[in-house]
Amino acid sequence: MKNLSKIFTAALLLATFSSCKKDLNVTATNNITGDQVYATADGYKSVLIKTYASFATTSGNGSGSSDLGGIDAGSSDFIRLYWNAQELSSDEGLCVWGDPGVADMDYSAYTADNIILQGLYTRSLYQITIANLFLRESTPAMLASRNITNPTDVANIAIYGAEARFLRAYQYWVLMDTFGNPPFITETSEIGTTAPKQIKRADLFKYVESELLAVEPMLPVTNDYGRATRGAADMLLSRLYLNAPVYSPGTTKYTESITYANKVINGPYSLEPSYQYLFLGDNNVNNNETILSINYDGAVTQNYGGTTFILNGSISSDMNPASFGVPGGGWVGLHMRSTVSSLMNDPADKRRMLYGTKATNDTLAIFTDGLRVTKWKNITKAGVTVPSVNGTFSSIDFPLFRLPEAYLNLAEAVLRGGTGASMGDAIADVNKLRVRAYGNTNGNVTALTLDDILTERAKEFYWEGYRRTDLIRFGKYTGGSYLWPWKGGTFAGSAIPDTRSIFPLPTADVIANPNLVQNPGY
Repeated sequence: MKNLSKIFTAALLLATFSSCKKDLNVTATNNITGDQVYATADGYKSVLIKTYASFATTSGNGSGSSDLGGIDAGSSDFIRLYWNAQELSSDEGLCVWGDPGVADMDYSAYTADNIILQGLYTRSLYQITIANLFLRESTPAMLASRNITNPTDVANIAIYGAEARFLRAYQYWVLMDTFGNPPFITETSEIGTTAPKQIKRADLFKYVESELLAVEPMLPVTNDYGRATRGAADMLLSRLYLNAPVYSPGTTKYTESITYANKVINGPYSLEPSYQYLFLGDNNVNNNETILSINYDGAVTQNYGGTTFILNGSISSDMNPASFGVPGGGWVGLHMRSTVSSLMNDPADKRRMLYGTKATNDTLAIFTDGLRVTKWKNITKAGVTVPSVNGTFSSIDFPLFRLPEAYLNLAEAVLRGGTGASMGDAIADVNKLRVRAYGNTNGNVTALTLDDILTERAKEFYWEGYRRTDLIRFGKYTGGSYLWPWKGGTFAGSAIPDTRSIFPLPTADVIANPNLVQNPGY
């Protein structure tokens, strides 16, 4: 059982909250008072774990009402929402289901009423609100009022606070990347009486940067599995700086991206020798490559989102779901667009885990019109099926950050003019990934272009939620110079306006909050 899973249940009992989207208020839903919950350092830790747990849990069970209130729990998981936004709107993924909002994402025709985007927006703000609550309760004054004065306890709670700030910064990065100009609240904001102000994307970039720089030295170098470390902050900083020209036009931070990529590379991480092992049901065991993950457990924390969604959605009964560790699964929904599967045409590259004989996406609603991804499996390295309720739920942890991102960020930043590493360093770092992929040096490169980096990122990170952000940074997401099947709603692909590079704010929130101005183009 995963470290965090052991205390999910206690955390949910101690700190079950509900979110009001209009004013982002958070109130306890049981009879335990705040002073009882926060009476000890252990109590603070339990509430912190709720902040982590809200990434992987949506309610008391895998179905029914969500913790966001009024929507289906199965489709309100953070990774399911984020994955749909990042993959279905890009050249990488397609979903054949007729569920609300899905076709709009497939066509890049999303509106301010798209339910998937509404869910992602609400989930991110909800998790920010939980982090704010923790920080509000963990100030020196609040600790003193509760007679928590033991130096060790005070020091530990300070670390917990740094973790909460990191998780909040991560979710603000998500909102900045996807929605651009979201509402903004911190632990010092008035709650319940004043509508949140809107923050501009460039200002949010500065805020996320300042928060990460502040907490980076406060975070531990190593931590419990599934909890934030200094390496997680370094990795997010490198990612933030690489995308700086997108988030804050006119700002370039490629040298800084290299600096923090190098911190990760020189940290306590190493490549897993087998790429496939990174996406199995025991990928929490002896994994020094994953820097931070969202943890799932198919026997303890059932959830129809997360890797349960990605795994089941990618397979059908003819693919033998039992061989994927989900004998009761196979949802027949997710497959690759031919643009990305065509990049993965070298059978010697062990990262290529695709199934099927037809790569073209002629008919959107036909699952076999496109190759299926077999990367995720709810089995162990020894080939044993991981316990799963109803043979459906996954115990595969989802990696938010892996070491290869540092290698590829560094290489890209060098090509874009950053200093602090050489072209030789960039080539060597890319070849580390290719040696693992090929099992030898046969796939090594001697030169690199930016297009090479984009292709390498597709091969390394497919089905992990990177693609939309990558395409935007490379100038290939909007417009008509780069097309993919069903982009803009046509099989051949058609141009979409530049305003599509950020998603619309949900109509309901724009109406409810007079401080919000809708993003251009919507």
